[in-house]
Amino acid sequence: MAIGCLGELAQELGSGIADHWSSVFYPAALAGLADSDDSVRRNAAFCIGVICEGLGEVVTSHYTDMLTALSPLFSIDIAEGDTAAACVDNASAAVARMIKASPAHFPTAQVLPVLLKALPLKNDMTENETVYGCLFGMLQQNQPDLIANKVELRRVFGEAASEASKVDDELKEKLKLALQSLN
Repeated sequence: MAIGCLGELAQELGSGIADHWSSVFYPAALAGLADSDDSVRRNAAFCIGVICEGLGEVVTSHYTDMLTALSPLFSIDIAEGDTAAACVDNASAAVARMIKASPAHFPTAQVLPVLLKALPLKNDMTENETVYGCLFGMLQQNQPDLIANKVELRRVFGEAASEASKVDDELKEKLKLALQSLN
């Protein structure tokens, strides 16, 4: 799981990977996203997300390639098990990190509906803060593409805030408040 280690390094070092991102981190993450193993793809999606989070504007010219590589992960059948579900969850978190890192360079109108369909997260609950934090920020800014998807956003927040949801109680309360603002 070398790609998982690279993701952890990228998360810890942030902009400190700048000198090595294009020669080490980025090619490894793209190769990992193309792998047939869901564990590898899951870790590669995490790596892409934290690269964007740490490097911000530096990597925006690669957003199209990153999104193209992430796209197949949203078609994984989550019924195949926990690893498959975690793969979709990490792809969702990667997209959220990309949006937060540089919203002006992100094709929100095209990608947001795909992200919302993949939510709520099914397996990797550690990514809830990342994903919902992104959506809360967009909602506070009345981001037009998010508002245009208000019905789907209501569904996501409602399911995530439900009693059966694995989302922690504090986040559930935030989701319930956000749901009220959508009505």
